[in-house]
Amino acid sequence: QLLLVESGGGLVQPGGSLRLSCAASGFTLDYYAIGWFLLAPGKEREGVSCISSSDGSTYYAGSVKGRFTISRDNAKNTVYLQMNSLKPEDTAVYYCASALGCSGYVWDYWGQGTQVTVSS
Repeated sequence: QLLLVESGGGLVQPGGSLRLSCAASGFTLDYYAIGWFLLAPGKEREGVSCISSSDGSTYYAGSVKGRFTISRDNAKNTVYLQMNSLKPEDTAVYYCASALGCSGYVWDYWGQGTQVTVSS
């Protein structure tokens, strides 16, 4: 059973920080790109960030550049999304997914999502 599990979401005040984790079981993340996506109520899913499986290149949506950082710890088989300077509009369910690359590939496996709520 190949599985991705997100964790680390919660309720934070505007300007606060969270670190989301995407942990893999049944396969190693070393050979996969991992993307983070968000789904806000009534909105279409959109990409947030991605880290490649080859050279570790990272990519970010314009709305999160300078605030979010994606990283991977292969020893822990986990990818992280550090979210700083959070805004209410960041509120959404965040999902991680795996693919062979950050673009041009199918996102084969998805986690169950973790809720991020930014509110005062």
